[in-house]
Amino acid sequence: MSEILFIKTSSLGDVIHHMPALTEAQKLRPDARFTWAVEEAYAPLVRLHKASPAVIAVGARRWRRAFINPGTWDEAKSFAEKLRMRRYDAVIDTQGLMKSALIARIAQGERHGYDAQSIKEKTASRLYQVRHKVSRDLHAIERNRQLTALALGYTPVGAPDYGLAAMRVAAPGQRYGLFLHATARPEKEWPEADWIALGQRLSDLGARIVLPWGESKEQARSERLARALDGEVPQRRPLDEVAQLVAGASFAVGVDTGLIHLAAAFRVPLVAIFTASEPGLTGPVSAGPMVILGGKNNPPSVAAVEKAVREVLSA
Repeated sequence: MSEILFIKTSSLGDVIHHMPALTEAQKLRPDARFTWAVEEAYAPLVRLHKASPAVIAVGARRWRRAFINPGTWDEAKSFAEKLRMRRYDAVIDTQGLMKSALIARIAQGERHGYDAQSIKEKTASRLYQVRHKVSRDLHAIERNRQLTALALGYTPVGAPDYGLAAMRVAAPGQRYGLFLHATARPEKEWPEADWIALGQRLSDLGARIVLPWGESKEQARSERLARALDGEVPQRRPLDEVAQLVAGASFAVGVDTGLIHLAAAFRVPLVAIFTASEPGLTGPVSAGPMVILGGKNNPPSVAAVEKAVREVLSA
């Protein structure tokens, strides 16, 4: 049996964008066993993939905040030991950054990655043994699929399949829609007044508004919006439970943040709002009903978002 190691550590959207590559690799290389090195926060989500990859969790984000702590070095050493416990037939770094290339360098096996013209951090390419040319004009999902296919010797075919197992969603007390307002970058936010106006315009749908959050400032924002809309602020949950929440939604509206990609993966009727970035190469991709609005310095109006929500629901 072939042993394949994928390295795609973060962020949430990037991890979700790599899932179709794993789905395709499992289908076309049924002889292989897959392992995925990923940030610890995203490990519960990776374990939901139908390929059932072995997961090696890395705490690099947390380690950076406690760099001088002896415990950090002990954890990093333990991670490296787990990475080297098995020899891999192929180590495939679809992240293409120095941090991921260094992880690939630690692992045992032939290292595959992007060539210097295809990669964001050119120095990282020097750490691979086999370098592949993949156009930077492709969407991130297709770049992951192309690189994986080149490394494993097949040709990508068909539409992307995220490979997420169907979620068993408990029947809620009522229908609910997700307002995915939380983002780490303030310039990607949509104004609170617009979220409130949108919620009020959609009140006739009979769907309770649920407002997930990740950080304390996002929780405070969720609570302000929930008070204005008689909405619900869930507790912070691990990503496998968040996935269940997303999968059960009647619709989702979100800014350029990781959870819109999760909604896209589950084919939840989705409206994606872009305000400070362009969706072309990294926006959500879905087989379900979806509308993408806005772009860099071009946020959509409340009326446009309301219209789009009604369109995806009617679809």
